[in-house]
Amino acid sequence: MHIDQWLNTIPALSVYLIVGGVIMIESLGIPLPGEIVLVSSALLASQTDHISPLWVGVFASVGAIVGDSIGYTIGRKGGHRLFAWAGRKFPKHFGPKHIEKAKGIFEKRGVWAVFFGRFIAFLRILAGPLAGSLHMPYRKFLVANALGGVVWAGGTTAAVYYLGIVAEKWLSRFSYFGLGAAVIAGIVISIIVKKRMTHVEEDEEAETKEPAPVTER
Repeated sequence: MHIDQWLNTIPALSVYLIVGGVIMIESLGIPLPGEIVLVSSALLASQTDHISPLWVGVFASVGAIVGDSIGYTIGRKGGHRLFAWAGRKFPKHFGPKHIEKAKGIFEKRGVWAVFFGRFIAFLRILAGPLAGSLHMPYRKFLVANALGGVVWAGGTTAAVYYLGIVAEKWLSRFSYFGLGAAVIAGIVISIIVKKRMTHVEEDEEAETKEPAPVTER
């Protein structure tokens, strides 16, 4: 079977549900590859006729908003227990130092941390539970969460989709290579975004550090 025919056998609804479900679960505070699933689905939409990038973006946005809202509720009712459990299960990602750094960012930036946190893998997972545990007003959280989710999901889907279209036009005679190039391009974009977000996190951490006291001679 030709690869184009194989791609067209994947039910569109299954793709939408997987995108929304993975992103929703990730937003609860469970580390899943939501960004990779979103990028892969947008690329798939660019290579097939039956999968709509619009619905990929819609399901991703809904999953992000609903997941963060549930995470907010969990964090408000039992944030300390959740962070303790996450620290035991995933010490490299949710150790005490990581949680304290994220709390410092949220306490300093407020709703802006919720909005821009959607673009940072680490904060994307903790945005809802942290906001709830810090008793951020839900209305403010919901507005920032919804705007961040729509911009992140819609922007990522549109960018990757059109990148896939361009790659397919350039390599239309070599469908295997065209799909491979599109997938590689999507992975490269994800790596670049994560590296940039890491620099942002390092800058945030540098800002929160207090200057060393000057000793008098």
